Amino acid sequence: MKAIRLGVILGVLLSWMGALAWGQNSSKGLTAVDGIKVGHHTLSERPTGCTVVLAEAGAVAGVDVRGSSPGTRETDLLDPVNTIEQVHAIVLSGGSAFGLDAASGVVRYLEERGIGFDTGIAKVPIVPAAILFDLRVGDRPEIRPGPDCGYKAAIGASDGPVAEGNVGAGAGATVGKVGERGRAMKGGVGTAAFAYPNGLVVAALVAVNAAGDVIDPATGRVIAGVRTEDGKGLADVRKLLRSGATLQPAAAQHTTIGVVATNARLTKVQATKVAQMAHDGLARAINPAHTPGDGDVLFALATGTWDGEVNLTTLGALAAEATADAIVRSVRAAKGIPGYPSASDLAPAPQ
Repeated sequence: MKAIRLGVILGVLLSWMGALAWGQNSSKGLTAVDGIKVGHHTLSERPTGCTVVLAEAGAVAGVDVRGSSPGTRETDLLDPVNTIEQVHAIVLSGGSAFGLDAASGVVRYLEERGIGFDTGIAKVPIVPAAILFDLRVGDRPEIRPGPDCGYKAAIGASDGPVAEGNVGAGAGATVGKVGERGRAMKGGVGTAAFAYPNGLVVAALVAVNAAGDVIDPATGRVIAGVRTEDGKGLADVRKLLRSGATLQPAAAQHTTIGVVATNARLTKVQATKVAQMAHDGLARAINPAHTPGDGDVLFALATGTWDGEVNLTTLGALAAEATADAIVRSVRAAKGIPGYPSASDLAPAPQ
């Protein structure tokens, strides 16, 4: 009898593991999660813009801020001890603190559609936001995303495949700024998703404007970051550090921001833990990460359209994997602009 019970338990366990083991990358990215739409608006006057993640039916949200120079809106609202349970959109924007204005345009878009937290007097859209610093790129710092950018990004949002590279919040993003000025490279927006036969979906979208290098965790190779003195190759921050070099990124001029999402049902406490675990993926793919000059922020959304049993450890680990993949994809999709070559423009760093 014991052998039979053990066999049944083992069979169930293997079945559950198998359902996850055959997860496939989804070409849609973050919008592979039911209930999520993504829209970008890229300004033409200077490389900058904003990216809007819509959850118009509402999504339980959490956030984790790791960088020392963040620029955010309504992140306190997502603390598990606070009242609001769901958000209706997340905004990621360039333009430094000026770019937080983009969220106002998304609020207007949602209000026009009667979407928001019902106060009995008005439905108030809940729209947290985070920004990255790109004012140095393009030499026209007075050009930055505002309410119109957020509104246009929301209007254009869809549940189709998400554009990557030099779009939205990633238009002016750069990486590899811990060395001398003039040796950075182009960053951008990337997204990745895992969809499993049991119905679970876990995805990430990240705008990568890191001070550090971007490393492919699958190979350990630097794929974008600080360039060599001649500008033709990759210096590899890890080697610079071990040689005794001092890293001096410009203060508060970087930041990687993003959203991880799932169709699982989560509480605010669980969503917060997923956001925390997702930062492990950020740290695997960016070195150094969470520096004094970065304002790294990751939001987590749970739409709850999948009613399967949640294993929080597995879910958080998958969120970290999706985050790392999205970061790698961001620089591989990016195109070079004056002063900032792309990953495809340079030879890989020596191993």
